Amino acid sequence: MSKRSGSTALTRVGRPATGWANTPIVKGSTYLFESLGHWRETRVKREHERMLSYGARGNETTYALEDAVSALEGGYRSKLFPTGLAAIAVTLMAYLKAGDHVLIADAAYGPVKQFCVSQLAHYGIEFSYFSTAADDWAACMRPNTRMLYVESPGSLLYDMQDLPAMAAVCKQRDIILCADNTWGSCLSYQPLKLGADVSIVAATKYLGGHSDVMMGVVTTREAVFASIEAASVNFGQVVSAEDAFLVLRGLRTLDLRLQRHAQSALSLAGWLAQQAAVRTVFHPALPGDPGHALWRRDCTGSNGLLSVEFAPGISTARIEDAIDRLELFGIGSSWGGFESLVLPIDVKKTRLSPAANETGYLLRLHIGLEEPEELKADLNRLLSSLETR
Repeated sequence: MSKRSGSTALTRVGRPATGWANTPIVKGSTYLFESLGHWRETRVKREHERMLSYGARGNETTYALEDAVSALEGGYRSKLFPTGLAAIAVTLMAYLKAGDHVLIADAAYGPVKQFCVSQLAHYGIEFSYFSTAADDWAACMRPNTRMLYVESPGSLLYDMQDLPAMAAVCKQRDIILCADNTWGSCLSYQPLKLGADVSIVAATKYLGGHSDVMMGVVTTREAVFASIEAASVNFGQVVSAEDAFLVLRGLRTLDLRLQRHAQSALSLAGWLAQQAAVRTVFHPALPGDPGHALWRRDCTGSNGLLSVEFAPGISTARIEDAIDRLELFGIGSSWGGFESLVLPIDVKKTRLSPAANETGYLLRLHIGLEEPEELKADLNRLLSSLETR
């Protein structure tokens, strides 16, 4: 069969070759073998290939989702984890040992940094950060650097990284390049095809798409897969068949949903950039964004995320009073579902330099599937209240 892409691929990945249109939910902990010989043979084979043997090792439903994500990411194989953070934590432990150093983009998801401080340091693993606002990331590497961990676009302000350039340096130095691809959701951005060794996606977000499931997925090149599989088994990482089914179902409409999220977000980003109360809009698909050129080169689409910096002279109290009166935007920590959300950004956790200029209040928006004009009207009420006082 010829290779499919986009919506066509999403209707076919992770499906049975015959029979059911959707992979059924398979539940079970104990797998029964035909004989002791069959049991012994399976235990040997499962060290090198995927075999049904025990519920903690997966089943037909979870395997179907692994295969689907591997196909979309262009990777060798994938492993599923109960949350996105679990996927990140196990990945770090899978590829790093005492004495190793991991260099992390300062634009990475905040809990990654907390994991390094609270857990990784206790295992004798060194970590440090590089600024995504500078181009000296290679100079930040150490003789014992074994992993470069990036998120592109970066968390909160959507900093784009030159992944092919990073991959070239990492390959020369035998360093694993690991990329958080939650923003790209396997479809809009594909780190493995740009040279990364490991791609991590929080399936909680757009892959599930309906704000009803928690999950993380790690996809790798063949050369480095054995380590993440071994760590997954050793840390007892497993997801339920019901959750795998929900993400598989979400994949079927992923392309269509992302198109709607992206169209609405870009329209609103352009409109917000023209408002007097707004100083800066961060959205890589928006012309003028610092990462726009890399986004055009490396991405095939966008999503519903954007961040807004309000004019510095507007007080926090006024802005938050207006936020509390929004009607269509919920206040929530996640994103990637059908609903629109807002959440304040702590400037100390972003790549804005407080020393450079006085910065205004930062607000992250997730533009959902509501009517764009109704979302604009809701935001316009917020902006009007800031401009008229």
